[in-house]
Amino acid sequence: MNNRKTYAELQSELMQRYPQGATSGGVSVDDIIQLRIQNTYDTHLDVARDMATVMRADMAAYDENPENFTQSLGCWSGFHAQQMIRSVKRLRGTTKGAYVYLSGWMVAGLRNRWGHLPDQSMHEKTAVADLINEIYTSLRQADEVELNDLFKALKAARDAGDEVAEKAAIDAIDNFESHVVPIIADIDAGFGNEHATYLLAKELIKAGACCLQIENQVSDAKQCGHQDGKVTVPREDFIEKLRACRLAFEELGVEDGVIVARTDSLGAGLTQKVPVSQEPGDLAAEYIKWLEVEPISDTSPARENEMLLSLNGEVVRPVRLPNGLFAFKENTGHARVVEDCIASLTEGGADLLWIETATPDVNEIAGMVNEIRKVVPNAKLTYNNSPSFNWTLNLRKQVRQGWIEEGKIAEGDYPDGNALMSADFDETELGREADERLARFQHDISTKAGVFHNLITLPTFHLTAKGMDELSNGYFGEDRMLAYVGTIQREEIRRGVSAVKHQHEVGSDLGDSFKEMVGGDRALKAGGAKNTMNQFDAA
Repeated sequence: MNNRKTYAELQSELMQRYPQGATSGGVSVDDIIQLRIQNTYDTHLDVARDMATVMRADMAAYDENPENFTQSLGCWSGFHAQQMIRSVKRLRGTTKGAYVYLSGWMVAGLRNRWGHLPDQSMHEKTAVADLINEIYTSLRQADEVELNDLFKALKAARDAGDEVAEKAAIDAIDNFESHVVPIIADIDAGFGNEHATYLLAKELIKAGACCLQIENQVSDAKQCGHQDGKVTVPREDFIEKLRACRLAFEELGVEDGVIVARTDSLGAGLTQKVPVSQEPGDLAAEYIKWLEVEPISDTSPARENEMLLSLNGEVVRPVRLPNGLFAFKENTGHARVVEDCIASLTEGGADLLWIETATPDVNEIAGMVNEIRKVVPNAKLTYNNSPSFNWTLNLRKQVRQGWIEEGKIAEGDYPDGNALMSADFDETELGREADERLARFQHDISTKAGVFHNLITLPTFHLTAKGMDELSNGYFGEDRMLAYVGTIQREEIRRGVSAVKHQHEVGSDLGDSFKEMVGGDRALKAGGAKNTMNQFDAA
């Protein structure tokens, strides 16, 4: 990522300009090197270009081996994203394979000026670009904080005359891995027509997005993918928006930009308009064939001002709701999804697919992907491991049904329906099997159903709600301070969460370093002996 110059290369260049080791104004070459290295990216457009390359490499690695799937969590603030990537880096020693997902649902629900709104594209569109910018600002600040610590170690080694420690510090600086990772950014249904989509896409890309996810719903009637009332657009309309996103990437020089084409057709039973078919078998005809229609007959003649269609040699009327929307035939969602995906890949130039489902079912997704891959062999998906699913109930139901079909249990051995949610089943054989399947769900759906990227859309929404409820119950209840210390601070210390030193996390040491750069011994620093953050050094 971002082929940065090494410490030695920067030192050589700067010493040629300033052979005395400092500028005429007394600014040290060493300090210039530090600030240049800490500035891991000049612009967020540079981030988009770099992260697009990273994501393309990850997609190629997945094509070689589906064990190489990627993951993300949906974040509604820069701090959430920063702490997620810090945690991944601490756990794995690398950020590879970890992305940030930017959820339109959470922008609507939490990050707009109009209050808590449903996921219906009601929020101001600029809020999406603002959040992308905020996330990358936070990730880059994590770089600055960690690199500043490495430069402090370098200075300490030099002051001690320890050449081995000095070399180790420089090696650590040169091999530093940035916290900046790809963002998959939700552009909803484009917030308007194809030109509006293009204009907004440019703003998201300039904010740093290397990947845009767009859905085939009507932008002014957009619903959350897990709500009823979804209305899809004809495939030609959606393809135009995919092309709008591609043009935005190309105009800004993000040639590897990634587009995720999402279809909501599995749960969408309505369309806003009937497209015009020019010839049999074109995109419009393949869309029209799924409409619910009624025959015209003597007992049900055509009415004044009624739209009629000629289908398979018959004149029929499409079923139309009082609001003017047209209905699709029941149980056609699976077939429409497959056709949507093939059209998005072959006609719209999409790179990845997103199929919104009603339940988490590996076999259901795999069935659709296998059909798509008959036409596009390397088709691959992002998949929403959604909090809208009741995961415990769904997985337990799947285990129960499978065992009944295998003859392993009888119908009455375990209850059907919501009773399976009871904690009484947590330690049963069925409960343990469901949890084991849950633990390997992302692996299974990636290796069996073509899922390149697994994400959870709203985890930080629910985490914040649960965390505040847990803390509040204890703090305003009997535990008082023990609630905070026992559930938060003590765990931060023992798990090595860097944010326990909250002053350091937000850059107080960065400020001290800069004060020293410009003021030397005159610097009034915050990190002295009386700084209470020193109580956490042992952590």
